[in-house]
Amino acid sequence: MKNETNKIINVAFLGTYLPRECGLATFTHDLAHELGMLGDFSPPRVIAVNNNAVYAYGKDVARSFEQENKSEYARIAYELNRSDIDLLVIQHEFGIYGGECGEYVLELAKRLTIPFIVIFHTVLTAPNPAQLRIVSLLGEWSDRSVTMAQSTVADLHHIYGIPADKIRMHHHGVPRLSAESRDTLKSRYGYAGRQIVSTFGFLSPGKGIEYAIEAMSGVASRHPDALYVVWGKTHPVVKQEVGEVYRRQLADQVDRLGLNEHVRFVDKLLTQEEVVHSLVLSDIYMTPYLGREQAVSGTLAYGVGYGRVIVSTPYRYATEMLGDGRGLLADFRDAKSLETQLLDILDHPDKKLQMERKTAELGRRMMWDQIAKEYAALIRDVVGSSYPVQGSVV
Repeated sequence: MKNETNKIINVAFLGTYLPRECGLATFTHDLAHELGMLGDFSPPRVIAVNNNAVYAYGKDVARSFEQENKSEYARIAYELNRSDIDLLVIQHEFGIYGGECGEYVLELAKRLTIPFIVIFHTVLTAPNPAQLRIVSLLGEWSDRSVTMAQSTVADLHHIYGIPADKIRMHHHGVPRLSAESRDTLKSRYGYAGRQIVSTFGFLSPGKGIEYAIEAMSGVASRHPDALYVVWGKTHPVVKQEVGEVYRRQLADQVDRLGLNEHVRFVDKLLTQEEVVHSLVLSDIYMTPYLGREQAVSGTLAYGVGYGRVIVSTPYRYATEMLGDGRGLLADFRDAKSLETQLLDILDHPDKKLQMERKTAELGRRMMWDQIAKEYAALIRDVVGSSYPVQGSVV
């Protein structure tokens, strides 16, 4: 039998995984690590999806396969059904699985006889037919469907037809790391005496950094100590396709606007500790993204987790997370609007402090050790209510 009372629970994850440079890979790593720290879970195993690249995976990766190898999906389902795995967690994002819109993942899901849950990292309000079919079927076949924003719960039900009693919302987790004070970290990183506005994550045209840079012209004229720090390397896919075109365009823009003393680029893949440091030393965290549909942003979740005041464009996740006075929303593709919101915070230190307190209140509930306990309760519920399945232990 797959599971018995008080038995250690064996979980597997399907998705991308570190050291692949991918936000979803980091998410999988962090959630799997925290689950493995709980007493009734064995260290989760990972089935890693590759994109025609070779990765030096650690011992927690049980196997890996190429995303376009359709036959592998059926084979993995067969192996999982015969293994001692009690439940599979499918991380879903368009683009990481093979076939049209990643439809090959259905070849695996439809063959599973063990329970599985699916975590939807993207929930589109206007999916094309292929996207609609994939999400709908994963939701239909899964034991539970998870989203990371309250606003997308209704979408999964009304657009994709997933039964409401199957849908759960759990916040995007944030790593809990201790850090020195804001001023201490500013000194360590060479930013002493500056008011820091920051953005972190993979650099790509959809991030809208050009509008943030333009906004810094007006900000710097009123606050000469203001500095915008853009942390992160160019997205690997963007770099492979077009090189560093976008980064060079941004650097040229900084030169053209005479903002070399007010904009810095840190061109590297940040460690988890450096990500936390970049947030703690910041006075304002900014996400000037261009796409309204973005249902989840790991970088914004981190900003909330560490109690930063946030200025953002009104994409879906930002609109939800910055409610109740946790941040300010600027118009899309509008440097002047970003400038106005940045100045509102920098001109009013008391308002900034009040917003930080409100954001930190939510952020404390988003630490990975807390979020993992929520997932653990969900998994226990699913495993405990599932019919045992006969199978050989491998």
